[in-house]
Amino acid sequence: MKLEDAINGRRSIRGFTDKPVAQELLEEVIELANRAPSSMNTQPWHLHVLTGEPLEQVRQGNTERMLGGVTPTRDIEDYAEYEGEHRKRQIEIAIQLFEAMGIERHDAERRQDWVMRGFRQFDAPVSIVVCFDRSLLNNTIAHFDTGAMTYALTLAAWSKGLGTVINGQGIMQSPVVREVAGIPEDQIILTCVALGWPDDDFVANSVVSRRRPISNTTRFLGFD
Repeated sequence: MKLEDAINGRRSIRGFTDKPVAQELLEEVIELANRAPSSMNTQPWHLHVLTGEPLEQVRQGNTERMLGGVTPTRDIEDYAEYEGEHRKRQIEIAIQLFEAMGIERHDAERRQDWVMRGFRQFDAPVSIVVCFDRSLLNNTIAHFDTGAMTYALTLAAWSKGLGTVINGQGIMQSPVVREVAGIPEDQIILTCVALGWPDDDFVANSVVSRRRPISNTTRFLGFD
């Protein structure tokens, strides 16, 4: 697959088949993502790849704690509520997804079910927990570098026919994830990536988020 096709074709996949993903294929994907750039080649990231029983334990733990009213606990500082244009774009993609799924505004039960899908890693057969070295917690460049690797991971997976969604909900009960996956304390849990074979019958998978034109985001200086 050409890089241009991977970038333009990739989208967040939130519905997966139950077909397992072979470890050998995951290793190929991660080898590609491992070529992501990092500041002065520091490569601060660590990946923990879960499937089968460990992943089911995370799903169950996340679900029980969320439904039980346990306050989310994450290793990284929680972000504030989005406002202004950022909030508008957040709402826009939610509307696109709910319309595709036929979830009405007043349908509290289906809306709740949609939220809980995120805590279940969207029922994907694989979850990749993305971490970085705790010694770099206050180094924002390490966050940036790990994000670059995470994006490379999504592109590499897409090039192999796999779907992904970067899923912050999946680690909002980070103590559950750390215990089940045996993640050492010297690593910070940043996010996770739900991964698997896309379910073509899951209508939300067809949703493509709208992007601002580059004229709204980019300035060119010194060109003719």
